Amino acid sequence: MIDTLVVGGGPVGLATAIYCTLAGLSVTVAEPRTAPVDKACGEGVMPAAVRRLAALGVTPAGHPLRGIRYLDAAHRADARFRHGDGLGVRRTVLHAALAARADALGIPVIPIRVTGFERHAGHVTAAGVKARYLVAADGLHSTVRRVLERETPTRPVRRPRSPGPRYGLRQHYRIAPWTDLVEVHWIPRAEAYVTPVSDGVVGVALLFARPPRDATAETPAGGASGPPGDGRGDFAARLAAFPALRDRLGGAPAASEVRGAGPMRHDVRRRVYGRVLLAGDASGYLDALTGEGIGVGLAQAEALAGCLAADRPADYERAWRHASGPAWRFTAGLLWSRNQPFLGQRIVPAAQRLPWLFATLVNHAAQALPGRRPPRAKPAPGGPGGSSPREDTASQREGGRGPPNTGGCRCDRSPPRREAHRGSSRTVFREGDIRCGPGDPSRTGT
Repeated sequence: MIDTLVVGGGPVGLATAIYCTLAGLSVTVAEPRTAPVDKACGEGVMPAAVRRLAALGVTPAGHPLRGIRYLDAAHRADARFRHGDGLGVRRTVLHAALAARADALGIPVIPIRVTGFERHAGHVTAAGVKARYLVAADGLHSTVRRVLERETPTRPVRRPRSPGPRYGLRQHYRIAPWTDLVEVHWIPRAEAYVTPVSDGVVGVALLFARPPRDATAETPAGGASGPPGDGRGDFAARLAAFPALRDRLGGAPAASEVRGAGPMRHDVRRRVYGRVLLAGDASGYLDALTGEGIGVGLAQAEALAGCLAADRPADYERAWRHASGPAWRFTAGLLWSRNQPFLGQRIVPAAQRLPWLFATLVNHAAQALPGRRPPRAKPAPGGPGGSSPREDTASQREGGRGPPNTGGCRCDRSPPRREAHRGSSRTVFREGDIRCGPGDPSRTGT
């Protein structure tokens, strides 16, 4: 029996496997497709995420990103990163780099699609593999999450009113980048994101509130399928709504096929189902508006590995909130403003008039991931300096506090407290409760 079976071999799934391996856990990844796999995404990695990748030993080739630029028909605002560069990198290049690192660490990848699993008191069985824990990192339309939600009915997640689901399309063009900033072009109800990914290629991602007519959509397994058509007609029609960007691209040839994804938002009430845990897009997703998806996924992977190394999977729920909360709150606030008729059209003018505020917000987004200690290796059972994780858990059940938390999991249970929260009538009485105010992403999706 192994420690962890990771379902899904995308970037977050592989990062989870790498973090778990570095924490001393035995890991296997179940992924039916051969890396690298392409997928619609903005492909801009924020500075904090670049540092996390480097700490894992992953340094993919790409184009340095030094800030963000907002544009509309009459305004422009630039904000430079203050704490290191980001990275524009093709999804396939990033995926290949993570796969190479996992291979170098000896992490086995079995070509199996997991569509079901069996849960037992001390382990989970899936695809003929017996593991103490199963981590579902199988994407936005996670098969594992759907099975869990079907087997464990819960109340629907309360969602704030919104103008409708958002979708995305992405294509690359063979043209030299004209800036080292990520350009975000704004029009009513849509944005275009231009990301340099190499010296001769830029990626263009479109986000909008109506589904594409032809676009290839992401499937539950994270692949691509959809209605007939290659999506090019719909992409060209939507790109025409950004005349300045269309003229800048000129007649540059396409460097990739059109990829689509959506609907973006997926609200998830729980990330922990006993010995089955959710990570990455499978654990919930809000929007690609701030480009923090890979950074948040890496933070979740590190938090999850730390909790599993400490043999405290239940603590991952709180660790997930700690890892994801800053980015979720920032994205929710910007998305809400973007959807207000009065505020949405004033975002770019305000950024131009208040450059210091725009720069502060951009750098908050670039650093909106909490710092964490690298996971420590799990002590050998019965070895010097400690007992096995199972013995630790047993000692806690018998009424002892057990040894200090290990594995870099900063999700220790706090003693019983009574707290009142500003703007909320909720009071916390019980040990282990998550103390959060209005807008907690796991309860409201914002």
